[in-house]
Amino acid sequence: MPPVAQEPLIEISDVGFAYDRRPILTGINMVIPKGKVVAIMGVSGSGKTTLLRLISGVVKPTRGEVRVGGALVNELTPDSLYRMRRRMGMLFQFGALFTDLSVFDNVAFQMREHTDLSERMIRDLVMMKLHAVGLRGAHNLMPSELSGGMARRVALARAIALDPMLMMYDEPFTGLDPISLGVIGNLIRRLNDALGATSIVVTHDVQEALDIVDYVYYLSDGRMVAHGTPDDMRNSTDPLVRQFVYGEPDGPVPFQYPARDFAQDLKLVH
Repeated sequence: MPPVAQEPLIEISDVGFAYDRRPILTGINMVIPKGKVVAIMGVSGSGKTTLLRLISGVVKPTRGEVRVGGALVNELTPDSLYRMRRRMGMLFQFGALFTDLSVFDNVAFQMREHTDLSERMIRDLVMMKLHAVGLRGAHNLMPSELSGGMARRVALARAIALDPMLMMYDEPFTGLDPISLGVIGNLIRRLNDALGATSIVVTHDVQEALDIVDYVYYLSDGRMVAHGTPDDMRNSTDPLVRQFVYGEPDGPVPFQYPARDFAQDLKLVH
């Protein structure tokens, strides 16, 4: 069963979503409690990022309800949705830093945009956020001077600039070397606990995610096919879950794209 002992921050009830007539998500039910780190996993095209878009109100469900903090997201006015998004942080797949701003100014951007804090207070807060991700000494660098792992950490400092109630990570480990990957994974867990936030991690990096999350939801073809603790996922006998968790090359998700008999194609050549 989903982790419902704690007060839920996000409740997704019988949600479906389609682009025109093409279904992306069908009958999705999820509960994400406050203070937890939850992973949404699945192969490419299974609807993981679409779920983040629904939670943040970028798109509205075709059917069902999405609630964040008790508010029905798909019925919020533009002003109310804007206020809610100010309490969310987002780490995009490749950081998405402003390339013409320094590390310091990237992290300060939200503070200057959404608060009336003095520049002195902003400076102290920016340095605190950068210190939390180990990059206080890089505050004067430009994004072009950063490695991939450093850029991802700066993006994380920017995402937590306003101490969000909800952090969303879209493929945070993509393209990172093993050391940077471990650093980012540790930061996701540590910052969530330190901020008292709630985190959703969309990722293909199974083993790294299973080491840091409290609960996992597994999507396939737009449907929720499994959920449980990391140990539940590791010990699952479901062929679909097992193939994904252990990276098996063939199984319910076939290696070969559907085609007619190979011998028939060979005969056509001769």
